[in-house]
Amino acid sequence: MNSSGPLPSSFDGNEDFYEENRWQKLSRRLKEEPLIPLGCVLTCYALYRATSSIRRGDHNTANRMFRARIYAQGFTLLALVAGSFYYGKEREKRKEFEGLLAEKKALEKREAWIRELEARDQEEKELKEKRKREGGGGEVGVARSVVERRERRGLLGHVLPDLVTRRP
Repeated sequence: MNSSGPLPSSFDGNEDFYEENRWQKLSRRLKEEPLIPLGCVLTCYALYRATSSIRRGDHNTANRMFRARIYAQGFTLLALVAGSFYYGKEREKRKEFEGLLAEKKALEKREAWIRELEARDQEEKELKEKRKREGGGGEVGVARSVVERRERRGLLGHVLPDLVTRRP
């Protein structure tokens, strides 16, 4: 079984498998590095003032605002670089933690899927036993489930190797 691919499950919509949504991540990132959004706001404000100055015809203020925009962009870039150095080790720890958390959740999800498959298998076996007791084998030629049909044809051992060796 390939463990790298996601397993289909009825637990996919369960929020217990996910720790942080987009808004929580955004708020966490804003708290970690508040200077970057500040630089973005300053850049946008300088652009807005430059545009309004051009519309009024005030070229002196427009040039000052374009310079202010460059300074604000430089400040934002400096905040990005300084933040990456400052929070570098913390991010590595967070990635490691998130990796371990993702591994744990994937294992839980896989175990839940296996339990679900085992429950389905048990239900199928109970249904077969019930049919054997009730029917007594009177309907020999009729298969009531896909599994029984494959078992009667002997396809279970032949279908899987064919699917594995086929290349699209």
